[in-house]
Order: sequence, then structure tokens, then C-alpha cells
Amino acid sequence: MAPSIHGKHRSSTVQRSVIREGKAFPLGATWDGLGVNFALFSANATKVELCLFDIDGEKEIERIELPEYTDEVWHGYLPEARPGTVYGYRVYGPYEPDAGHRFNPNKLLIDPYAKQLVGSLSWGPELFGYKIDSPDKDLSFDERDSARRMPKCRVIDPAFTWGQERRPSVPWEQTIIYEMHVKGFTKLNARIPESERGTFAGLAHARIADYLRTLGVTSAELLPIHAFVDDSYLVDKGLRNYWGYNSIAFFAPEPRYLHSPFTNEFKEMVNQFHAAGIEVILDVVYNHTAEGNELGPTLSLKGIDNASYYRLLPDEKRYYINDTGTGNTVNLSHPRVLQMVADSLRYWAQEMRVDGFRFDLATILAREPYGFDEGGGFLDACRQDPVLSSVKLIAEPWDIGPGGYQVGQYPPGWAEWNDKFRDTVRAFWKGDEGKLAELAARVAGSGDIFNKRGRKPWASVNFITAHDGFNLNDLVSYNDKHNEANGEDNRDGHSNNHSWNHGVEGPTDDPEITALRERQKRNLLATLLLSQGTPMILAGDEFGHSLRGNNNAYAQDNEITWLDWAAITPEGRALIEFTRKLIAVRKAYPILHRGRFLVGNYNEELDVKDVTWLSPTGEEMSQDQWEDSNARCMGMLLDGRAQPTGIKRRGSDATLLIVMNAHHDVVEFTLPAVPEGKRWIGLLDTNDPDRTNAPTFDFGHVYAVTGRSALVFVLGLEDRQPRYLREGIGAILNIAEQPVAGDIG
Repeated sequence: MAPSIHGKHRSSTVQRSVIREGKAFPLGATWDGLGVNFALFSANATKVELCLFDIDGEKEIERIELPEYTDEVWHGYLPEARPGTVYGYRVYGPYEPDAGHRFNPNKLLIDPYAKQLVGSLSWGPELFGYKIDSPDKDLSFDERDSARRMPKCRVIDPAFTWGQERRPSVPWEQTIIYEMHVKGFTKLNARIPESERGTFAGLAHARIADYLRTLGVTSAELLPIHAFVDDSYLVDKGLRNYWGYNSIAFFAPEPRYLHSPFTNEFKEMVNQFHAAGIEVILDVVYNHTAEGNELGPTLSLKGIDNASYYRLLPDEKRYYINDTGTGNTVNLSHPRVLQMVADSLRYWAQEMRVDGFRFDLATILAREPYGFDEGGGFLDACRQDPVLSSVKLIAEPWDIGPGGYQVGQYPPGWAEWNDKFRDTVRAFWKGDEGKLAELAARVAGSGDIFNKRGRKPWASVNFITAHDGFNLNDLVSYNDKHNEANGEDNRDGHSNNHSWNHGVEGPTDDPEITALRERQKRNLLATLLLSQGTPMILAGDEFGHSLRGNNNAYAQDNEITWLDWAAITPEGRALIEFTRKLIAVRKAYPILHRGRFLVGNYNEELDVKDVTWLSPTGEEMSQDQWEDSNARCMGMLLDGRAQPTGIKRRGSDATLLIVMNAHHDVVEFTLPAVPEGKRWIGLLDTNDPDRTNAPTFDFGHVYAVTGRSALVFVLGLEDRQPRYLREGIGAILNIAEQPVAGDIG
């Protein structure tokens, strides 16, 4: 076995700082106006050295042993240190992989609480705690210094002038999420200064938030912005980790997204978004880190206290539990690790003022050693925390571990990505058989999954596309994935995409295929934005951005993923306008985002049924019709008189009729008679997206519903036109007169 605490490194010491005892709290490097307190948790270390570097992080100038150890926290205070101080740690202790310990003081380590990183990681054998060419593999011990290949930590001064900033605090039922990538959104935008494109500074330009505002979305969900690492196997192939699901520092923004040397650049972006009424939600990755398995590098947690920070196999602590598929799993069953994650969330919510979080592979966060537990430590911590319980919490409710699929099983207060919505809606519009009944459940809010324990329809985050998988354009343009650019011989990515190319694989000049694809895009967006629940749109889908058939573009930091605003076609601009119309309809009619699940039961006391499912005859669907596998057209009648809250009284919303026809040919649909109504007013037709009027139709009118199209009607009342009716129709018709702010392309 290699030596446990003796390394052959030497520091080029040029000064000796005064070190005081300091405090064990707060963890991390904290500037108090007079000096900096350093505190690091490690239950199994025998010594911790604080290493100071020059301003660029290239030369180690001093090494200081932290003098105190309190409640498993090593700490010290440097009265001469200031914001801008660059540092890292070397941690001593046993190197005993079979016991779960991997201490190696030859390896410079990132502070888990670092608020900023300096430099980038450069792959090399020095980063590994063992000799990578040794036949003993990770049981060997490497004595080379890793500092020159490591990013360093920087002490920050968090002071920032927020001015008149106010959180938008968008109610859940009014939330419309827009999933976007910091770099990809502005990298090709010629209206952003070139040096700022692809950074927080680029997103901080007012025209970006104005675009989101005039599009109509309420909440920008950013793909991971915590500091992350480009995987070595990607670097070897000339690729980079574009999505960012490979975190190494949970408090620090990714350096490549900073145009300036200051983390306050992120706050400036948040300030601009909030000024436009747009929330900021972070996609966060607390389930694993970039340190991989037993053969991975030693960058931070592995060298600080491997046995505490990671889940290890109980009987073989040399090896990691791998519920993430990335090599390791963060151990949230440990109170100090749980504290780290909760502290990180509070930091971003309070100091950086973000409005919510989407948790990657969230099942892992709720898994205890005995399995998934919705009353587990992490979920309980979020539920009782006054800060975390007041922001938006969204789970990706699955992972590859045992019992990993947990859609609908999160506690009250959480929203969840609903992949059943995605798959059902895709399959329906592709023309698959026997999808009507499940489609009805999904567009009604998936009450079969979420209607329990007082949860609301907003708990279902509905999406057709996301960063992972085909985007909207490719969903209607490709039958098969085309991931050759990833360098894995097209083996990566899902093969079951419920996609349809409509006759030609990829781009085509065929006008009929192009027209049908455009209508299918409108159908899919309409279904998403007219359904009960919380809709999420993928950035670029609103104008038809293509990933060239790549359904796993995690390593494509290039023109494949970057949104090309200058290349938006006339069809793309028309799709933007149609998307704005859909969002305007959703906002104008509260019945499309109710606070109660639609159940379809007749309420005798109020003499009303909240939703009625109609066959093309205009009559209520029969059981035989539900079971007819060839049926592909139905109507969804939403009665505005239905009880909107827990108080038993009639509502006063508009009554809407939504018709969806996935049949390839025209279906004649009889518009039903409705109590207290006089006629139907046409709001939207995906076959006629540019319509600028609102035609009226008598009850009993037989409407020829174009094959593969969707319609929306609003009920005209007998004796009055209430405000919601006038404003709703006006909002739709006026969209064309309200250009997208800034026209950011």
C-alpha cells in the first residue's frame, strides 16, 4: 500500500501569513470586511493545508496548515486575505481505497463551497490519486503535484447593488417555462457585442429579456451553470461538454460563461430578467460530480473525504454506487453533504436571487440507502426550509438506479417533468393507434398521476421537447437519430423517439412535406400550451431550429446547438407569431390553467360538468368510441361555469372548445350547443395560422377539420360580451400588430 500522508511536493514559499483560529461556520471562504475565514468539512482527514496562489492561479506562493478542528470542520482565519485571494486545499489522511479513503495531499483540491473558480482543468495523469499506468490501478499511489492542471478557487466580495429589483413571483398556475442554454442562446446573435456572446453578460442585454417577455414566457430555465468539467474522453475527440451536467463546484458559476472576472455578472443578468418580469430557474446537478468512479480523477470531494461525500458499496467501499450512470453518486444521506446541497440552493436563491430549481435525476436526491423515500432527508429539508419551500422546485423524477422511475411520487409543493405527456402527445400526432383516452388524461393535467394529497395541475411540467432528445423541428423531420458527430458511431441517444419525417429524412424542398411539417409543429405547440399543467418550451423550437437529427447533442458546442438568429426563415418567423398567439390564448383564458383538476364528473349542485369529451358528431364520447383504436379526432369542451376553487359556486370563465384531429384526412366535426351560449367564435386553426379575424359559427355547424390540425373556439354568450371575451379575442388578433421586442435576430 502506498504511503498515506507523505507527499514529495514542496511549496515555493515567499511569505508567511498570520493565521488565526477562525470559526467552523460558515463553511467555505468568507470575507467579513477585515479578513477571510476558511472552513472545510472532513470527518476523516488528519491535516488540511490552505494553499495560496498568485492572482492568476499559476504559482503557489504559500501553504498554511489550518490550525483548528471543530465538529469535523477544519478552519482558520487570515486577517491579511482579501477578495481576489486565490486558493485551494491539500488534505492529508489515509490512502486506503478498500476502506473508502482516498486522501492524497499531492493533489490540489477545489473547495466545495468555492464561490468562483480561476482557470480551467487541463487533463493529465497528475490529476489522478493513483498511477494510471500501474497494474494495481487505484490501489497504487501517485505522488505528482496536480496544481498546474487544476482550476483554483477565488475569494469573492458578494456586494452588489440590486436597485429596484423585485422578484416576479409568477404564480405556478400562470408559469410558462422556456428551457435555454446560456452560451447557445447568444453565441450567434449579431446584435450582442461579440466578446459578450455566450456569456451571462450576453444574456444580460435588455433585448434578450424583452424577447422572452414579448414571446410570452414567464420563466427562463437555464441549463447547468454551476462550474463543470469537460470529460476527458470528449477532449480527446476534440469535443466539449456542452450541456454542463458534470458539476465540480456547486456554488461557483461556470467560468466560460463569465465575460468579466466578477461573479456579479450573473446577478446583472438576473436583474435584467426580473426587470422584464421573467423568472430565472436553474437546472442543477447535485446527484454526481465530475470525479467519476474509482478510476476517476481527484479534484475535490474525493480527496477531501471520499467516504463521507459519496455513496460507496457497503461491502466493497473501494467501489461507488452508480445510480447516475456517471460513475459516482453524491451521498445526501450524510448530514454534512445534505447541508452542502441545501447551503448551495440557499446561496443561489438568496444571494443570487434565482427563482427556482430543476433537479437533474432527482430520484437520487430522494433515495436513502434503503431506496426512494418521499420523506427522505433531502425532500424533508426542502419542505421545511423557509427559503427553499418558497421557490419553484422541479424534479426530473427518474434515474437508472433501483426504483428509479418515480413520476407522480414527489411530495406536495414539487412539480415534476412528465414524460408521459411528451410520449403520448408525440405518438398521437404521429398517428399512432389507440391514443385518444391517454391523450385526454394528459391534456387534462394527468390527474391519474398527480391528483392526490392536494396537489394541483401545475405539478405536471408538460413538454414535447427538451435539451435531451429531438427538438421540435427534428421531431417532424427525422425518423431516426443522427448522432454521428458525437463520435460514438451513432450508438448514443434514444432510438424510440415517437418521431416522423413525413416522407423524407431530414431537410427537403418538397412544398407539401414542408407545409405538413410546419402544421405538425403548430399542432404540437398548441397541444402543449392549451393543456392543463405547466408548459415548458425548448428554446429555438418557436422558430424551427434544427439539431440536424442529433438527439443527444450534449457534446456539440458548435453551430449544431447554437441558435442561429440570422438564419430564421419566413416559416420560422411565422411560427414565432403563432407561438405568441397560443401563449396569448393561454393567458387570456384562465380555464386553460385552472387550479383544480378536470375530472369530467357532472356536478348536480352547480348543474355543470367541468370537461366533456366530444366525438366528431358533437356528442359525448361513448365507451366504444374511447376504445376504438382507429379514432384519431376528439373535442375537449371546457365549461367556464365549472367550480374554479374549493368554494362551491359557479365560475365565470370563458367556455372553450378544443378540437384535435390526428387523422390524415378531413373530419367533419359538429359544433355542439352549449347552455347560455349563442354561437362559437373561432380563435385558432393550425391549418390557418395567419388568420386575422375571428369568424363565428352557429351551433350545429359542421366544421371541416383539416387532416392533422387543431382548432380552438370560444363560446359567444347570448346576452353579453364579458370583458374576458373581448380581451381574449383582442389579444389574439393584435399579436400581429405587436412585433417581438428588439427582434433579437
